Amino acid sequence: MSRPVRLAVIGAGLKAAEYARSWVRLPEIEFVAAADVSVASRQRLIDICVSAGRDAPREFDDFRAMLAECKSGLDAVYVSTPHVFHAEQALAVIEAGLDLFLEKPMVTTVPEAKALIEARSKADKTVVIAFNGALSPLVSDTHKRASAGEFGELVSVSAAIWEGWSSKYDGQWKQKPELSGGGFMFDTGAHMMNTVCLLVRSEFERVSAYMNNYGKPIDITCAVAARLENGALVTLNAAGEGPPGCASHITLFYSKAIVRIDAWGAWREIELEGKPGAREVAEAPHQESPLKSFLAVRRGEEENPSTVENGLRFARLWDAIKASAARNGESVRISDIG
Repeated sequence: MSRPVRLAVIGAGLKAAEYARSWVRLPEIEFVAAADVSVASRQRLIDICVSAGRDAPREFDDFRAMLAECKSGLDAVYVSTPHVFHAEQALAVIEAGLDLFLEKPMVTTVPEAKALIEARSKADKTVVIAFNGALSPLVSDTHKRASAGEFGELVSVSAAIWEGWSSKYDGQWKQKPELSGGGFMFDTGAHMMNTVCLLVRSEFERVSAYMNNYGKPIDITCAVAARLENGALVTLNAAGEGPPGCASHITLFYSKAIVRIDAWGAWREIELEGKPGAREVAEAPHQESPLKSFLAVRRGEEENPSTVENGLRFARLWDAIKASAARNGESVRISDIG
């Protein structure tokens, strides 16, 4: 067996810790270093590694210092920080000559997305965006079968996602626009938007959007109506106010089939030629599947299913949604976004 991938972490918060508890059991990786401004977060990651019988990763309070001191002993970096820091940190990782596994959403604006694409192309490094949906075998299979024409022409898409997000994250960084870059639609809703962007296999043409902040500085609910360049219509509904729980339904209507799937690619139902199919459930654990996909892409065993190019499509959609909502639902042409 080849040596494990030497991995560093930028941002050792709760999400990184959740994943680390699963990833530390995988022989394919070795945690080498962690950078986080929080001493407690760094110590939590160290404890997870040591408890699993692994060496304690080196710790840093500044990601720049970590990259400068450790880059020769690293293969890749996982970035899991508040959204507004993604662009700067991702560029630093690529410029250090390392592969990048970047948490969603990729970046917060279209110019940041274009800068990341340029840097990736110049350095010729592997960059995978850690969207569970894009890295799900069920989403990948759906994309391939739709591309092959099995389902016919795409007619319409209806997508919804909901979570008791408003109360769950009250007062946390996710509800501070200077750190989050958006509210519920840009956080949990990002999974829905990205999976739709991937599966429709078309750029968006026009978008009309409304938001309701419910007295908070970020959006709690968001409703979108859009038209794709291929002529199909799309509706997106994000509800971040409600009882505990989190779920999503995406329905893609084709001329020969109806495909129902969730934003994370955890399950799928295909009704083909009017014959309903049984629900399929993804086999890999939620925490392990994205990392294993990243490692497979690095090894050249599979095509990158979650690219920076799709991240640009997502960024254009998000910028258009914000622009339309700011104009009380006025239709926005995507080509005007950049």
